[in-house]
Amino acid sequence: MTDLRRAVPRTDLVLADPRLAPAVAELGRSLVKAAVVQAQQRVREGLVAPAGVVDDVLAALPARASSLRPVLNATGVVVHTNLGRAPLSRAAVAAVADAAGCTDVEFDLATGARARRGRGALAALAAAVPDAGDVHVVNNNAAALLLCALALAPGREIVVSRGELVEIGDGFRIPDLLASTGARLREVGTTNRTHLRDFADAIGPDTGFVLRVHPSNFRVTGFTSAPDVAELAGLGVPLVVDIGSGLLAPHPLLPGEPDAASALRAGADLVTASGDKLLGGPQAGLLLGDADLVHRLRRHPAARALRVDKLTLAALEATLLGPPAPVAAALDA
Repeated sequence: MTDLRRAVPRTDLVLADPRLAPAVAELGRSLVKAAVVQAQQRVREGLVAPAGVVDDVLAALPARASSLRPVLNATGVVVHTNLGRAPLSRAAVAAVADAAGCTDVEFDLATGARARRGRGALAALAAAVPDAGDVHVVNNNAAALLLCALALAPGREIVVSRGELVEIGDGFRIPDLLASTGARLREVGTTNRTHLRDFADAIGPDTGFVLRVHPSNFRVTGFTSAPDVAELAGLGVPLVVDIGSGLLAPHPLLPGEPDAASALRAGADLVTASGDKLLGGPQAGLLLGDADLVHRLRRHPAARALRVDKLTLAALEATLLGPPAPVAAALDA
């Protein structure tokens, strides 16, 4: 055993081997060093000859520095949460690659002055939903709802139907998310039936807004009832509609799926949606609606903590302006 340990090549000498230089440049010294240490252990166990350490390291190294692996979605589910939801279009992938280095994310190349962050993506989103007075983007749809509660209902009530108190991914629940902001939930109606009068009776001086949540991951059928967006819009308080799906306009193949344009035309003051579902873009929370309300959300202190990075902005703009995303192609196939 002593002789075998003496035969284990030193770490620094292995790392200095020219055959490992490309791997160090591509994957980083730390990752390659970890593979060297593992190979040295196999030498001690008699599984690898001392002269074969470099070959063993090369065989064990991953193709990329990230542990995420590309997979084929053969589940039949177009937007699969556990498989990364919407795959990006080639245009969006190229935009992410361009944005990965130094970019003019907050810089006006023409004037040399600081510019509005994400102005291209925001302009593209506004053009895609012309019924919105203004738009804003945060890091996911849960963040969009969180920001609504923080800005519009601190210490106040959010009126919501009991049938829409949904649980989202990883055990997180919309009621808990909203309550964490200090807002109080005013639950109305029942699991299967909620009437307009239930909302009307609950509204008072403490009402911050009425919330409509699309229960996209379950369905209640049979003896059911719920007021539509237009009815809720006439209650005299802000109406926030969470469509979740990311569908910006009506789609002929999805007649039952709520969309942002229809909700705004029906009177919703704010619409929240996900960017990585039916829109087919990156993970993002979309906020669309009344210009004054969107401005309040954008200027809330928490908005800084919820903002998206340059890669998301680039992918979102390319998704909105570029060729149809894979999700759209799958729907039309």
